[in-house]
Amino acid sequence: MPIAFAYTLIVLLIITSILLTLLILLHRGKGGGMSSMFGGGVTSSLSGSSVAEKNLDRYTVLVGIIWFACIVGLGFWLKVQIA
Repeated sequence: MPIAFAYTLIVLLIITSILLTLLILLHRGKGGGMSSMFGGGVTSSLSGSSVAEKNLDRYTVLVGIIWFACIVGLGFWLKVQIA
């Protein structure tokens, strides 16, 4: 496999890592943890999950799957290059 494949996966891995970190930080704290200790547990939603929170969950899972696929792809590429 060409080296451009590995560079593409590395760039995609860096982008998804940053995006995944930001998406996780955007999630609302569920209470009882470190977020409530610093005032994050003051507000509570009475209606459960909103559409924005569900979409945020979906985007987080999608970016996580892409991130995982990049890791596996780099592993396979390294295995082919070593053998």
